[in-house]
Amino acid sequence: MRRFAFSTLAALCLVGAAHAQTAEFGPLIEPAELQTMIAGPDAPLVLDTRGEAYAQGHIAGAISAPYARFRGPADNPGAVVPEDQLQATLREIGVTLDRPVVIVHQGEDNSDFGSAARVYWTLKSSGVSHLAILNGGMGAWAADGLPLETKANAPVPSEVSIRFSDRWLATTDDVSAVVSGAQKARLIDARPEAFFNGQQSHPAASRPGTLPGAESVSHAVWFDDPTRVMGRSEAAEVAAKLGIQPQEEVVAFCNTGHWAATEWFALSELAGLPDVKLYPDSMVGWSQTGGAMDHTPGLMQNLMNQIRGGN
Repeated sequence: MRRFAFSTLAALCLVGAAHAQTAEFGPLIEPAELQTMIAGPDAPLVLDTRGEAYAQGHIAGAISAPYARFRGPADNPGAVVPEDQLQATLREIGVTLDRPVVIVHQGEDNSDFGSAARVYWTLKSSGVSHLAILNGGMGAWAADGLPLETKANAPVPSEVSIRFSDRWLATTDDVSAVVSGAQKARLIDARPEAFFNGQQSHPAASRPGTLPGAESVSHAVWFDDPTRVMGRSEAAEVAAKLGIQPQEEVVAFCNTGHWAATEWFALSELAGLPDVKLYPDSMVGWSQTGGAMDHTPGLMQNLMNQIRGGN
C-alpha cells in the first residue's frame, strides 16, 4: 500500500513538473534550449515560416509553414485569413491546441521578426495555448553552430477545430470608433517615421499618412540588436517609459499588420500588458476605406515622394 502511495505521489509530482514546464514555455526560446527540447520525448512542433529557404537547411523535424499562408490577398495583405481556410492550413501542418509550437523565421533583421510575431498572434487567436518564437531565428541558430537537415519533413495532419478569437483583434470598425472618439484606446503606429509622417507608403495603400491621434513607436525599439528581441523586464521598462498604463487599451498598427505584430508581441507577451490589440488590416486596409488620416501630403508632394522611392 505504501509502495502504491509513493508511486502515485511520484507520478503526480512528475505530471505537476511537466505542467509547470509547459506553463513556462515561451514567449521566446533560445537556440540551445530548443535544441534540447527537440531531442526529448515531448518535442514541440517547429514551424519554419521561411518558405523556399526551408529547403536549404532547417531545424531537425521542422515543418515548412510559409508565412504567405497566414497572410491576406495582395491588395490587402494584412487581412485575417478566413477561419475555414486557416483551420484547413493548421490541420495540414499538424497544429493542435495543446502541443507546444515554436515559430522560426530567418532572423535577418528586426523587420523579419514580424513574420514570426504575426504567425504567433494568429495561432494564439486560434486557441493554441503554448507558443514561442525562436529568438534570433535561423540566423541565431546558425551562429550557435547548431545542426541543420535538408530533408523535407512530412507533417502529421491533425483534426484541430478552431474558433478565431477577437480578444487580441481590432477591426476597422473598432479603429473607426477610436478615431471618432466613441471608443477610447491608444493608437500606436509601429512603422518607421517616414511612413508615420506621410513621406512613404505601402504600394497597396491608396494614400500615405497615419491614423488621426496616433503616436509613432517604431517596432525597432524592442530589439537588443538587429535580430534579437529584448526580454520581459526590458520590454516592461520600455512600455513604462512610453507611459502606457496597464489599464489602457492599446491598438498597434502599421502597413499590413507585420511590424505591428512585433509591437503587439512586445507589449502583450513580453511587457505583459493585458489589453493590447493588433489591427491586422492596418493602413493599407484603412486607406482603402477612405477614412480620415493625418500627415497625408498634398497631390504634388505625394507624387514627389513616389518619384523619390517613397513606395
